[in-house]
Amino acid sequence: MPSTDDWLNNPLGVVEGMFAASQNTPNSGWAAKAVAFFKDRLKEKDAHTWVPSLNDVPLHYLKPNSLVKFRCFIQDMFDPEFYMGTYEAVDPSTKAKVLRCGKYKDVTECGVDFNSRSTMTAERHTFYCVPIPGESPWVKEGYAGSSQARVVPSTSYAPTRQKRSYEEDDDDMDTDTQPQKQREPHTGPHSPTEPHGNGDCKRREKEAPSSQAASASHLDLNFPLPGEKGPSCLLKVYEEWDGFKLNEAVEVFGILSVSPALSALADEDASSSLLDPAGGMETAEEQRVHSPPASLVPRLHMLHAKPLPHNNPLLPAAGLEDNNSAFLSSTLREMAAVRAELLAYFTHVLLGDALAAEYLILHLVSNVYTRRDVLPLGKFTLNLSGCPAVASFTERFYQIIQQLVPSSYYLGMTLQNMNQMRLVPKKDYVANRLLSGALQLATNTSLFLDESQLEQGQLDTTGVRNVTALGNLISWQKVDYDFSYHQMEFPCNINVLIASEGRSLLPSDCQIHLQSQVAPPDLEAYLGGIQVHPQASQLNKFRMYLSVARQLDYSIADEVTKSVEDDFVDMRKDDPQSISAEDLHRMLVVARLLSLSLGQTSLSRDSWLRAKHVEMLRRSRMEQNKCVNGNEP
Repeated sequence: MPSTDDWLNNPLGVVEGMFAASQNTPNSGWAAKAVAFFKDRLKEKDAHTWVPSLNDVPLHYLKPNSLVKFRCFIQDMFDPEFYMGTYEAVDPSTKAKVLRCGKYKDVTECGVDFNSRSTMTAERHTFYCVPIPGESPWVKEGYAGSSQARVVPSTSYAPTRQKRSYEEDDDDMDTDTQPQKQREPHTGPHSPTEPHGNGDCKRREKEAPSSQAASASHLDLNFPLPGEKGPSCLLKVYEEWDGFKLNEAVEVFGILSVSPALSALADEDASSSLLDPAGGMETAEEQRVHSPPASLVPRLHMLHAKPLPHNNPLLPAAGLEDNNSAFLSSTLREMAAVRAELLAYFTHVLLGDALAAEYLILHLVSNVYTRRDVLPLGKFTLNLSGCPAVASFTERFYQIIQQLVPSSYYLGMTLQNMNQMRLVPKKDYVANRLLSGALQLATNTSLFLDESQLEQGQLDTTGVRNVTALGNLISWQKVDYDFSYHQMEFPCNINVLIASEGRSLLPSDCQIHLQSQVAPPDLEAYLGGIQVHPQASQLNKFRMYLSVARQLDYSIADEVTKSVEDDFVDMRKDDPQSISAEDLHRMLVVARLLSLSLGQTSLSRDSWLRAKHVEMLRRSRMEQNKCVNGNEP
């Protein structure tokens, strides 16, 4: 069997060896055995850390046709394509015909016998994948720091290729290779907005001397969020492609393909026309965006992929279900203590307001756990009103949130952003691709809407459409993608936090008015101090706490349900108008989140009483604020 070095550095050799061995055994199932081989190797202790990652390592450091991994987000899915699954080629040394396997390859050897009866076509699907949108710098650094992969600059893949344009790639194509397929994905323009503050990861330290930015300027990588950096790739999927969904975060292990021949797929030469009869049906724009230079958008042939339940490098990769009882039990024991520390920290950040800090924790551990018809259950959009309009409080507040959650995005609701940004993805029928939008985000992304940036002016058609899209996202946790002739609903699971001076113009599940305990003359100095983050060990405890609380299961016992119903009846006895069914629903959501934030997976009587108490305090504060400020609803 191939050694460790073989399966990491020469996975194609492993595949071809199994294919060759199967020729004398009909129905050997060699393809399934090949996939199982790599899955078994990756299950070995720390084996996944030996595999270099496209997220951390510059492309010119990776060996072509080696095994690599990519932590990514499926931004678009393309039409299925056909390739030569098996074919006959002439061995240049012996001149004998040899049966070859075309799986996990983009190009074939020269000397293919197209008239051979042994040539078999097969189907594969192509996904366009980008890094997880809005992934925090601490997440990138955490994954990069845990890698044990050893990489050196590839001798067969020159870094200078990163500077080349389409035409240069075409001119330099290897004439001894033949493209297997023409139709390949895309990229697309992103919307103008203020820069996204996610920063650069450690991999920039190892970039080629000449920046990739110049060559990428000719090619729009179609990242959902403006200002994002990182690799993108065309993922080739050979089996179970129906199990993948648009906007899903996955970790992929596959064979890296960066052949220069891929950049010449738009050439309408005789061989490519023969291999792809449908190629002439593509528009020039479709060919241009579906066949980007492999030096910028490499191809990754999938051997194994797994959905990511989270992208927090501090947690077990498999989530909390699989053989992690020891980790979970130890974490649950500490959650109440960590919560108390986090509450104190948030109280300091929120100008001494402990009640607002309580609700911020509940918001950050919220999660859509199921849907009942069209109603998403578990969402908890928080409107933090009363934010001071001085010293960039909201921007600093967002930076603190970004330090704690794996993925986030700050959207300043300026008139320019609302009127010019593309929040909703749109289908481009000319290029046959999905143009990304800023609301095309992964599950559990924290979306920070800054309404303090609102200004006087007129929303145009785009602005109205964008505000409507934000309202639908908050109310129904869905985004209606624009397919020109119709709209298509895509469910999502995004935590939305709205920071505003008055009540938000957008809907929310809960509003809490910030009560600053800091005197106005001292506000500037106080806000300057909150930028000082806790120690790294403390931050890591907070990060683990929030991610674990989001993933916990939750239940309500029958006797507790009966107690809640009795409480509701008692509360309505004296004044039926004092509490509505909507208020009860909110209290149940608060009780659920309060229990989970304490590491409790079922509702207790004490947690229910505490939830009633904090809700009473919040409603009392809102009534007081309404009396003081008559314009406040």
